[in-house]
Amino acid sequence: MIYTLYGELFEVDQAAGFAVIECGGVGYKLTVSANTLSRLPSPVYTASGDVRRGSDPVRVYTYLAVREDDVELFGFISKDELEAFKMLIAVSGIGPKAAMSILSLYTPDALYSAILAEDTKGISRAPGIGGKTAARVVLELRDKVAKLSPAASLAEGRDSAAPTVNVSAGNLSDARDALLVLGYSRGEIMNALRGADPQKPTEQIIRDALAVLMKQ
Repeated sequence: MIYTLYGELFEVDQAAGFAVIECGGVGYKLTVSANTLSRLPSPVYTASGDVRRGSDPVRVYTYLAVREDDVELFGFISKDELEAFKMLIAVSGIGPKAAMSILSLYTPDALYSAILAEDTKGISRAPGIGGKTAARVVLELRDKVAKLSPAASLAEGRDSAAPTVNVSAGNLSDARDALLVLGYSRGEIMNALRGADPQKPTEQIIRDALAVLMKQ
């Protein structure tokens, strides 16, 4: 199985959602998400319209989807995006195209935050994803996402046997750190935590902040 490709970027088609990477004289066409496309460099062309050789190489992770009537190679700018893709296609009714549609709307961390917040409305904004499909994504992946990291478990607020101790400003600091791990910028977090009650448990502060972030 092809796990990664490392070579020169030969062609990018934003509208069709694919990129071609040339490795050892062979051009591999990869279906990619909008997030991956935004992080790939643009090919450099000569005056004659040919791709200039010697461009900086790129590396992408790959997934080969084999169907009865087609074979398609998918590309991902990071291992995190590849793992999110694998999680999505494990959901009943979600194929590779639908998974790429969701990953074009969300980065992996933002997707996990949406799942933990049970934001089916946000997920359903991805082209081709309806409300019922978004609900299945949340239902089938919520527990898996909650186990990915301590921060995710905090955001989910599940399986916490230890009693919560209010530590005032310390709770806000812990909530901020957890939101940073989930992929939000410091500016987004500051806005989401503005007016937060520092006497609330950390888990509740995180849930409140996620509710604000999902509306932005």
